[in-house]
Amino acid sequence: MPFSLQFNYPIFSISCSHQLTLHNSISNQPFKFLCTSPQSEEAAIDSSGENGKRHVILVEKYRNGTSKRYIIDNDSEVKMFLEEHVPATTGSQHLEIPVTELSWLPKVIKDFVLPAGFPDTVTDDYLDYMLLQFPTNVTGWICHTLVTSSLLKAVGVGSFSGTSAAASAAAIRWVSKDGIGAVGRFFIGGRFGNLFDDDPKQWRMYADFIGSAGSIFDLCTPLYPSYFLPLASLGNLAKAVARGLKDPSFRVIQNHFAIGGNLGDVAAKEEVWEVAAELVGLALGILALDTPGISKSYPTLALTWLSVRILHLWFRYQSLSVLQFNTINLKRARILVNSHVLHCTVPGIDECNRIESILLWQRFLRPRIIFEVSLEEMLDRGKYKSMQIKQLINLYKEEKYFLVVHEQKPRDFEVFVSFKEGATSLSVLRSVWQTYWLYQNWGWSDNVFDRLEQSLVELKHRFPDLLQQLIEAGWDANNLSLKVPKEMSIEELPAL
Repeated sequence: MPFSLQFNYPIFSISCSHQLTLHNSISNQPFKFLCTSPQSEEAAIDSSGENGKRHVILVEKYRNGTSKRYIIDNDSEVKMFLEEHVPATTGSQHLEIPVTELSWLPKVIKDFVLPAGFPDTVTDDYLDYMLLQFPTNVTGWICHTLVTSSLLKAVGVGSFSGTSAAASAAAIRWVSKDGIGAVGRFFIGGRFGNLFDDDPKQWRMYADFIGSAGSIFDLCTPLYPSYFLPLASLGNLAKAVARGLKDPSFRVIQNHFAIGGNLGDVAAKEEVWEVAAELVGLALGILALDTPGISKSYPTLALTWLSVRILHLWFRYQSLSVLQFNTINLKRARILVNSHVLHCTVPGIDECNRIESILLWQRFLRPRIIFEVSLEEMLDRGKYKSMQIKQLINLYKEEKYFLVVHEQKPRDFEVFVSFKEGATSLSVLRSVWQTYWLYQNWGWSDNVFDRLEQSLVELKHRFPDLLQQLIEAGWDANNLSLKVPKEMSIEELPAL
């Protein structure tokens, strides 16, 4: 049965048959949680709504079905009702669930194995193809396992004429090594699949760093031959993680190259370049191994590997640096917006891609922007009075988001952003522009709302110029790579 929790500021209290006293983790002050039914919640709203003293202003909806209703009144109180959605089903109900939407699949598994936004973000034939690909790949790996035993026998590990126990045992160890490594790709693909479209250059570079770490384990196997399986397995695990990062990242890069809709041709020609490089590299590697100074001295071999690997990473960084994406992700949006706020101009595609940091994570960029923050956190757990909250809602009535500055961190400028229902990538770009204007002009007034209001005025007048300059500079302003977070959205409601 659905239930709700009512939060009353500054002390949280509601009435129920059982009362639970907890402590606020921030202020360490006690507050109370009391359970109310949705009917009693509505009655509380309606009974006070007759005099216009209390009404629902916002509903914060979460992807798991939970929602929060925010209520304000003229007593300078902010109340919040937390509603947890529990699907009401009975044994006599027979629901026809569309197979294509996989409604019966648990959300955790669905998010892990299917693209974000499924089925709206893929074609109709996607699921059928993947369901048939799975047994195809299973049978392929069964064949691979059986063939591995034959290969080991061919090089002298056991024989068909005699005992094959040694070859079978060696094959099992070898395949187990591959299986442990495959776990890395499984985890990366399921957990981080939605990251590669935003910043493929960064993840392609990270793939090489992780792959290099995996090669170190392989390099150590001659030193500890009794630990061959764990070392080789760790090496394979790291290299599998690297491959899980590399493959989807490079597919995005290939798609960037194929401006004529010729992705297949681009991929095929890339294979030609890669195979040619592989043949040259294998030849040079064999030549190095045939050199007595390298083959007979492990320190020389390790030093040679380290030198070549560093050169490899340097070449990888240089190759990614020359990529010129005309799409606007969050990193490039920061560069473009900062330039527009300060100089009323935007850098071109070449300059912006050159400035963009490949290795730096978003969380380390300044000013810091935190998306999908609960309104409860944005309002500093009841610090703002009802009139101030009404003022905040009125300020953002024309925007599809709320933005406040986290004043608890004066030395580290940080903003909280939450998006309303119907927000788009353009809403994300507008919030970034407002953030940078506040960052550059934060100290001119002591009144927080004056600063927010002025930033919105500047946004309204100057943002069209930003879009116009982006188009003139060749940026794809109609297809922004700025994703609106989907775990939480805010619905505004009119006063009762």
